[in-house]
Amino acid sequence: MVQTPTKTLTLEEFLQLPETEPASEYIDGLIIQKPMPQGEHSVIQTELAPAINLVVKPKQIARAFTELRCTFGGRSTVPDIAVFLWDRIPRKKNGGVANVFAMAPDWTIEILSPNQSQTKVTKNILHCLKHGTQMGWLIDSDEQSVFVYRPDQPTTVSDEPETQLPVPDFAKNFNLTVEELFNWLME
Repeated sequence: MVQTPTKTLTLEEFLQLPETEPASEYIDGLIIQKPMPQGEHSVIQTELAPAINLVVKPKQIARAFTELRCTFGGRSTVPDIAVFLWDRIPRKKNGGVANVFAMAPDWTIEILSPNQSQTKVTKNILHCLKHGTQMGWLIDSDEQSVFVYRPDQPTTVSDEPETQLPVPDFAKNFNLTVEELFNWLME
């Protein structure tokens, strides 16, 4: 859903608006509300973030966050999963995780929802890569495919069940095949 403001909002003005459910994103001066996640999207997001955290969080390598607002490069988006290296996670004075993440994630993961524009989601991933993200995934459960985006490299598609999904170097101990990912939908 695209909401056209009566006047052009700045990013700063957008960030002062109340949060919406589902989240709204600020892209190229427009406020675009994300679609409401449905079953397949929810299952993959609910399983994938903890699976990543199980590998990278105990050793304080990185941490996966779901539905985290990331504001950088003139946009404010909410990736389905945003993974940040541990030493890049914004912190409060007491050491707790801060609320504002004014930077690109190190790994961004989007799960395509029904009726969601693959082009819009891809543009968000490319925006992240332009601003320092090491890798982006676009998961398409209808096609049982994962598009993998890296800076300055061709996009690859993983769709063979036994294919080990590529991950950023910092998550090299995280192993997941295409089949394992989509089998979560059968549990």
